[in-house]
Amino acid sequence: MKPNFSILLFLFLGVVSVLAQPRPINEENFVEIGGIEQWVTIKGDDVSKPVVLLIHGGPGNAISPYAEAIYGTWEKDFVLVNWDQRGAGRTYGRNSPAKLTEDFYIENPITVAEMTADGIELTKYLIKHLQKQKITIIGTSWGSILGISMVSKQPELYDAYIANSQYVGYPDNLINAYQIVSKMAKNAEDTEAISALQTLGKPPYSSAKNSGQLLRIIKKYERKNSVPAPDEWSKPAPQYDNDIDSKNRYDGDDYSFINAMGHEILGIKPMLAEIDLNHNNLEFKIPVYFVQGKEDIVTSKEINKPYFDKIKAPEKEYFLLPGAGHGQNQAVVDKQYELLKRIYHVE
Repeated sequence: MKPNFSILLFLFLGVVSVLAQPRPINEENFVEIGGIEQWVTIKGDDVSKPVVLLIHGGPGNAISPYAEAIYGTWEKDFVLVNWDQRGAGRTYGRNSPAKLTEDFYIENPITVAEMTADGIELTKYLIKHLQKQKITIIGTSWGSILGISMVSKQPELYDAYIANSQYVGYPDNLINAYQIVSKMAKNAEDTEAISALQTLGKPPYSSAKNSGQLLRIIKKYERKNSVPAPDEWSKPAPQYDNDIDSKNRYDGDDYSFINAMGHEILGIKPMLAEIDLNHNNLEFKIPVYFVQGKEDIVTSKEINKPYFDKIKAPEKEYFLLPGAGHGQNQAVVDKQYELLKRIYHVE
């Protein structure tokens, strides 16, 4: 019996057509990372697209409840991964007591090294799970510390690194922020802020509470001089808009912030004191891009631009965005998207 080549060709083309169809991915799971279960979401219109790991700031400010509003339109071109880090959001809720106590703070410290290791382990999981060779990282504020640490330790896992509000060193960033906002308050004749700043004195501080007070004044002046993010970016997605998730975000933020800034009475050393990029992270084997808000006070251009100028990388660019403050607004997100499309040659 002679083979029917028309039927074989039809079947072959049918198989090719099926294989060519986009394969959406929408996973929301706890993944074991660093010996604990950590919350990871993976979303995209086609799993064959490049993978982008978004590393949130804080520490403790999980972005997964807001990611769809901020980055949802990227899913047609990329597979987006959000990760509630150790001490943040649903990861915090999964691994913490019902009531946050001083004993929990003391007995469960977190470190940059530990969280960097978590990030690398997550990267390896993603590469295997999604059958990729490499991924790209976008790190914002605190996330820029982890991001730059991860790509420095294992550059072979990454295509590129995109920083937003790159943190450089402690206490340099905080001292510089104090000086900038003190000058702003004086020029504005803001007696309330001037008095508060004088009472606080120059950082670093022995208590996270004092750092928090300084940051509130800084945010006040950033809001005056920068274009805000759209309102919908601050509204949690429906599945996160509940009392349990809200409590986990609030408590995780407190827990992480105290670990970041330290608490002398509790014997908690500031996690940020481990960071000094000017001496430890100057050479990179992958492209590096900094997206920086011109009105950013917390991680200002006065600190991270001189650092950027010193680093060596196969390709590097620094983008200073007028009207942008610390973290994301629409201009920042648009520039990040533009960079990703350039890295991966997306039309």
